[in-house]
Order: sequence, then C-alpha cells, then structure tokens
Amino acid sequence: MPEDYSPAIFTEFLTRTLASIPRSDQRRWGELYVRGLLSVDGKKTMRALASNAGGGVEQSLYQFITKSPWDCVPVRREMARHLHQHAEPRAWVVRPLVLTKVGQHSVGVERQFVAQLGRIVNCQQGMGLWLASDQLSSPVDWWLALPECWTDEPEMRRRASIPEHVGSCPPEQCAIGSVARLTDEWNMPARPVVMDLRDTGPHPVCAELAERQVPFVVRVDPAKSHTAVEALRPTERGPARPTGTGAAAEPDGGLAGALSRNRMPVEWLDHRTGVVRATSVGSARVRLRAPGGGRADRQDLVLLGAWGKPGRRAPSEYWLSNLSRPRLGTVYRTAMLSRRVERDQAEVSDRLGLRDFEGRSFRGWHHHMTMVSLAHAITMLSRAERGPLPESSVPRSAKVTAA
Repeated sequence: MPEDYSPAIFTEFLTRTLASIPRSDQRRWGELYVRGLLSVDGKKTMRALASNAGGGVEQSLYQFITKSPWDCVPVRREMARHLHQHAEPRAWVVRPLVLTKVGQHSVGVERQFVAQLGRIVNCQQGMGLWLASDQLSSPVDWWLALPECWTDEPEMRRRASIPEHVGSCPPEQCAIGSVARLTDEWNMPARPVVMDLRDTGPHPVCAELAERQVPFVVRVDPAKSHTAVEALRPTERGPARPTGTGAAAEPDGGLAGALSRNRMPVEWLDHRTGVVRATSVGSARVRLRAPGGGRADRQDLVLLGAWGKPGRRAPSEYWLSNLSRPRLGTVYRTAMLSRRVERDQAEVSDRLGLRDFEGRSFRGWHHHMTMVSLAHAITMLSRAERGPLPESSVPRSAKVTAA
C-alpha cells in the first residue's frame, strides 16, 4: 500500500462496507481489488490488479467483478452511512459521467449526442451521486443510463445480463433514482441536491424533489425555451405576481433586473484552485412553469444569478433553489461544492480507474464502480486524518480575488 494511506482506515472501512457480501473468499477478492486500485500505477486492467496481488489470481478477480452475484447496493449503503457519520457532507452533488468507447459491446454503449461535450460520441453515460463538503467529496451511488436499443432488445439484455427490472433511463431520472434510494431505502437525512439542468427541462426534476421534500440547488439556463422562469414582485394585495420572463430579452425589467437589484458580494472557496473568491450574487423570487402547464404546474422558488465577470449586464450563471429562507451566501456556496466534486473526480477517481472497466456486463460495471468508490473514500478519509486539506485552511480574509 502507498505510504499516504492509513492502514487502520483501509481495514476498518472495508470490514464495515464489505460485510454484506456473504462469502469470506469474495470479501477477500474485494479487498485485493481495492488494494490494487490504490496501489497500481496507470490503467487499472484486471491483469495489472492481479499482478499487484502476486499473480495467479486474475481469473478469480475477473469472476468476482463480472460474474459473482453479490449485491453492490448494501455495500454502497454502508459506505454512504460511514461517510455521512465521519465527513458530515453539506450537499449531495449529482455529476454525469461520460465514458467514451471504441466498440459496440460494452453495456449501454451507443453513438449519442452528449450535451456537455456538444457533439455525438460513442459512449456510455452514467450518473454519480457524491457526498460533498468543503473538506472532501466521495461518490456513493452510480446509475448507468441505458438507451432503449439495449433495454428493448432481448438479445442485448441477455448478452449484458441486464436485470428484468432495469429499463431505459435518461440521466436526470437516474439522478432522481439515486436520491430516492438514499432517502427512501437507506433512510439517510436529506442534504441539498446540487445538479446541472441547463440542457434539460428543470420542472420535472424540481417538482419530484420538492414532492419528496428534498432541498435542491440546480443550475439552469433561463434563456432556453425549456426553462420557463418568471420573475415575481410583491404587491400590496395578494401574492406576488409575474413581472416578465427571459434573462437576456429583458435585462432591466426582467430576471436580470430583479437579480441586479438584490446583489451583494459573496465569498466562497474555489475548490479548483484553493483560492477564496468574491463574486457578486443576486437573488429574486421566481416562478418555474412547466412548458404548456397551467397554474397547478407552477413552482415558487428562489433564483440566484452570479456575475462572474465585472461589467456584464446579465449574470453568467443561474441557480434555482427551494431552500427555505436561506442566506444568499449559503445557497451559492452550496452550489459551488460542485467544483469540489469536479476536482476530486479528476484528481482521485479518474486516477483510481473510474474509466478503466473493460467488461461488458451490467453487473460488472456496477461492481467495478463500487470498488472504485470504496478506494476513493479510503483516499479522502486518509487525507482528512492527516489534517485539513490545504484549501480548507485558507483564512477567509486571505487570497480573496474577484470572480
């Protein structure tokens, strides 16, 4: 094991999280797999992981990941509970994962348009739910977004061993499934859900989260037709009423104007750089309408606008939230935890083999992602044991730059 990992955390964490796996030999293969992810440099192939264990175990590791019927959900549940107890997350951050592929045999692979890349690629699309605080973030649940060409064809389902209850699922609905799993099945105390909904209609996701009484802070783009946002203003009689729609079309009297009238500087920790920044952020009461919906399909929320560059008339980013009477800075700093996840995925999970699984089965993909998540959590907990991360110890009065 590398010297920067805590043997005590490694042993305690894996003993607890792998306890649901019924057979002792399978738990041993799980420990060897995680140890290999933490120790092997470069791509985490099955051969490399087996060589790290002394050789002669490649077939056993392959069987454990791709064929063994152990259930990964209880493993993830214990991992999430342990992290909630020891890391005290402030948010659940949903982050999409695009895994580019060359062939057509990996489960869920298809040539498809990927909004975050802006082009058509041959890939798998997954969705991860991460527990995040200023000190660390760690993934605890994964969903594979299966296209209909995989779920509607019996031969494709058989080839990839896709369970009967698994159907086609767009990424945003996969995110809802993860949130429901944590709240309904794992009985975990809800945290604000942070996710990016700029490329899809936000109303269905916001409505479902609100119905589940789960707080959220979601990024939106009011200039797009599927984001029907109306600014509200108080009136002397009755509830607030709409003042207009569209951020770019009405920079003075619409959303941008309403946000600009309530601007204030907010200091927040940029986890990409470890620098405390000051950004001008405004808020306004708004109404989110379902496209074509009536009065019953409207949600009264809070919209945040952040001016990333001085001199702009309209904000450079927008966030919708249902947090009850929140402080402006608290909501925006919660949203910025998405940068903590972005950094930790790039620096830790990708290095631990998040993109390296070469198997073709649905079960194997989920087993591998679970093992990578365990390795990631051990990494972050080991770092936290050694003391605060560099950026978390930066004084709020130091290194403040305008964003």
